[in-house]
Amino acid sequence: MQMRGAAILLLLALPSSLGWAQGPAPQRCRLVIENVDRQGTQIQVTPEVVNYFAGGNVRLRCAGLAVRMWSDSVASYQGRVVQFVGHVRYRDSTVEMTADYGTYFRDGEKWEGRGNVVLQNLADGSSLRGPMLDYYRVLPGVRDTTEIYADRRPTVSVAVVDSLGEPDEPYQVVGDRVRFKGEDRVWVGGRVTIDRSDFQGRSDSLYLDTGPGNAGALIGRASMRRTAADSFDLQGRRIDLTFAEKRLTDVTARDSASLRNVTLDLEADVIGLSIRDEEVTETRAWGKTIRPRAVSEDYEARGDSLRFVTPDQQLREITAFGNGWLAGRSDSAGGERDWVSGDLVHALFGPRGGESDESSGPVIKVLEARGTARAYYRMALAGSTTPSLSYTLADAITIIMGSGATATVDSVHAVGVRDGLHLQPILAPPDTTRTDSIPPRRAGPRPRPGAR
Repeated sequence: MQMRGAAILLLLALPSSLGWAQGPAPQRCRLVIENVDRQGTQIQVTPEVVNYFAGGNVRLRCAGLAVRMWSDSVASYQGRVVQFVGHVRYRDSTVEMTADYGTYFRDGEKWEGRGNVVLQNLADGSSLRGPMLDYYRVLPGVRDTTEIYADRRPTVSVAVVDSLGEPDEPYQVVGDRVRFKGEDRVWVGGRVTIDRSDFQGRSDSLYLDTGPGNAGALIGRASMRRTAADSFDLQGRRIDLTFAEKRLTDVTARDSASLRNVTLDLEADVIGLSIRDEEVTETRAWGKTIRPRAVSEDYEARGDSLRFVTPDQQLREITAFGNGWLAGRSDSAGGERDWVSGDLVHALFGPRGGESDESSGPVIKVLEARGTARAYYRMALAGSTTPSLSYTLADAITIIMGSGATATVDSVHAVGVRDGLHLQPILAPPDTTRTDSIPPRRAGPRPRPGAR
């Protein structure tokens, strides 16, 4: 049961890459003209109202701030609303934006980009592309953090670095609407897709808060799928995310949840994954509407809840709580599995054949049941190709599996036996074709008719 945390690791990358850092100076912009190639004209509307129009490589800046604006032409109305037309560009200490058209609203410290908008995060290279975007700077008494709104299905390219700090393939996040608030809160709504060559995410909406909230969610027809060698597919109507210090620690799929990978099919109302050091170390499943059921080539497990322990990406334990049932590998002939059931059922796994190399995958080594324990198992008999069949009812049962790769039963230990049944095959009779050791009796003379 392998599922690497790097698979989910778009979500590790999202918090730092999607957030846009704050500007250094929360104050209003006072525009200053730096350059006009062709013409600048002032129109005095009233003694207090002056409009300004300019064309030809117009460059403006905000006095005392690291904010600059460029365009082919500008129309400024009292300096409170400024329209930019053609090859528009905006830049501050954290982002750079280009667009066909732009409008700056001084009262709200709002910048609107329209037409072929591209917003670049100067810190990490992440970007947003779309037909429109509204960018709000920090403004005392109005907002204490930067906010960004983008509509009409923008695309966010999330920059990623590998374990060595080198640039890696980015994630592409697309939704009908996107909103950022500060460095750690992100909302994406409407037909959300998250794509990379080795990962796909889908939902109706996405929410992330890697700041004080330490939470996030894929909501509505949610799925996370990794398509690399350690592939998996996690689905549910909602997938909740938990963070600690901006790192993903738990993933929980809810409402008709399912998890499938190369070795396991798991279904339940809820499936939760614990992640440590970018690896899934524990998987939990529970539910009443869909009672947890896990099926693998090497085992099958059911219960009111299930727990899988997978340190170092290797299956080590399965526990079934409440009406638990756990079976080993099915045989090649009849497809039967040895099984145990009880209030609590526990299985320990180890390498096949006791080898240290676990590339071939683990197998069950010990099966245990506690509380109204039941067990059905087969044991090989010397001189027979047919195993004996046993059924045991006891307070506690422990089955020790053999060390072979096919994992047959080696021994069974039962405590507080209440009932049981043991069926042993009838051994074949001696071979009747061999020569009898007693010589045949010689035939005497045939008696004559009438003789006594």
